[in-house]
Parts: sequence; C-alpha cells; structure tokens
Amino acid sequence: MGPGAEAFFDMPLTLATRITIVRILFIPLFILLILYYDKSVAQGHAQSGLRWFAAAIFIAMFLLDALDGYFARSRKEISKLGALLDPLADKAMLLSALILLGRTAHSFEMNLPTWFVLAVISRDVMLIVGAFIIQSVVGSLIVRPRISGKATTFFQMMVIIWVLFGLPKPLFPALVYAAAGLTCISALHYIFDGVNQLEKAK
Repeated sequence: MGPGAEAFFDMPLTLATRITIVRILFIPLFILLILYYDKSVAQGHAQSGLRWFAAAIFIAMFLLDALDGYFARSRKEISKLGALLDPLADKAMLLSALILLGRTAHSFEMNLPTWFVLAVISRDVMLIVGAFIIQSVVGSLIVRPRISGKATTFFQMMVIIWVLFGLPKPLFPALVYAAAGLTCISALHYIFDGVNQLEKAK
C-alpha cells in the first residue's frame, strides 16, 4: 500500500464515509467506460467488455450505497460529513448515468427517454434550489427521509441497470413510467415538507 492509500485510511473519517468517498471516485471511471464503449460502437467494432465493466461498476456503487448506510446505522457513526457526501454521491451517480445513457442511446438496445432524464434533473434542481431558499429564510434545513424518496432512487437505479444489462425490453416502458411517477410523487412530498418549514418560520 502506497503512502497515498495509507494517508486515506488514517483520515479521521468513519467507515461509512470512506465507502461513500470510494463511490464518488468510481463515478469518473464509470463515465469513461460508457464514453469509450459508445465510441467503439460508433466506429463499428463494439467493445462489449467496456459495457459490462461499466455495468459492474454501477452495480458496485449501488451495493456500496446500501453498505455505507448499514455501517453508519449499525456502528452509530452518522456524521455531518457523511450526511452531506452520501446524497451527493447518490445524485452524482444517478445523474451522470442518466445523462450519459440518454446521450448514448444508440449504443444500447433500449432508449432512455429524454423526457424521463429531464424529469429527474428538474426534480433534483428544484429540490436543491428549495433547500437553499429554506436555508436562507429559516436558517436551518430539516430533511425528512421518506419512503417515496427511497423508492424513487431504487427505481431510477433499476432503469439504469435495465439499460446497461439489456434486460427484457417489453418490461422497460412500465419500469420507466413507474420511476417517473415516483419521481413526481417524491418531489411533491419534499415540496410539502419545505412549505411547512417556511410556514413555521413566519
């Protein structure tokens, strides 16, 4: 193990936060693999290994997401840094995958609808702007975990996995619509929570 790796593991970070950082570091690799796979398809000699490696990286990030949450709860090591980095890693992973797969749709068996990508991005932008508004007006932000939010993340990830692995095509539209519906429902839930916080601050 080199000095850089030793320094990383000597940092005063919880195990869950270290796993989250690893997830973030995987994202550029995932992006490069998809871009090079798309380039190989465009050149007429698709390098399937790049696609499957990218799919494996995404699955690894998906599993590590569950793992860092488990360690944070079981070891009672929930930290402010972890609370900041974990949703950041989730959003960066999902949005980079959705935008890339929307852009490189011709390289896969299933096309990721542009309207779906826009819906997901619009929801996240709206939530970020809302969070800044609440922080500025109220002085603090309370984020309540909701089942709809967790279900939305799960279904969005399943849409990406479906495209990456080329799973049964007839089921794909239903999966996309389910993910889109949950995206809208969770957005409404978070808007409701935000409005309540602003009302209580008056």
